[in-house]
Amino acid sequence: MAPQPPAGSSVWEGHKPGDGAIYTRICPLAVAAGNATGMMGPPETFWSATPPAATVDPAQLAQQALDKMTLLGPDITSPSAAGKYLIGMPMWMWVHESATTYGPNTASASAGGVTVTAVAKVSRIDWKMGDGSTVTCNGPGTAYQASYGKQESPTCGHTYSSTSAAQKGGKFTVTATSTWTVDWHVNGGGETGQLTATRQSQQQVAIGELQVVR
Repeated sequence: MAPQPPAGSSVWEGHKPGDGAIYTRICPLAVAAGNATGMMGPPETFWSATPPAATVDPAQLAQQALDKMTLLGPDITSPSAAGKYLIGMPMWMWVHESATTYGPNTASASAGGVTVTAVAKVSRIDWKMGDGSTVTCNGPGTAYQASYGKQESPTCGHTYSSTSAAQKGGKFTVTATSTWTVDWHVNGGGETGQLTATRQSQQQVAIGELQVVR
């Protein structure tokens, strides 16, 4: 501490100023990904005969590296707001892959001579389709091509059984939540670990019904 507390202060714990010194330690709090960064815990004041050795927590550095990344929700390509979809017709779902919306995304953080590098990548996307159904896809999905016809997506799809006419605005709200898996390691070898983070995107989708006129 600067200045040091006066002699006789309770923080000396019965010691005299010449016996050592009073130190204050402030540690960063571990915060959930996506929350405010730079949060610090309450200061800890203590006496020590010798300067305490600085300790570095690689897991905290990994969290700092994660906080440096720009991780966004899925960049939904399909379904699209302008698309025309029908009940009973297989819908193909897929997302555009980029460093911020799918990964890999890399960042590092350093302290006390220790550097931790973290690599984040989406491991799955959970789709809430707005009709009570949830679809879990373990990849970005497969882009539809006209040559596929009416077949179902081999990787990520859904078939609606009701129209969206009764929904607000006449559309279903499709919510895609990506789970990011963040693998981290201490540069030069040593401790490793894993973190997770989630991000979300939404799309409004109209589902109609084909009317047959005789």
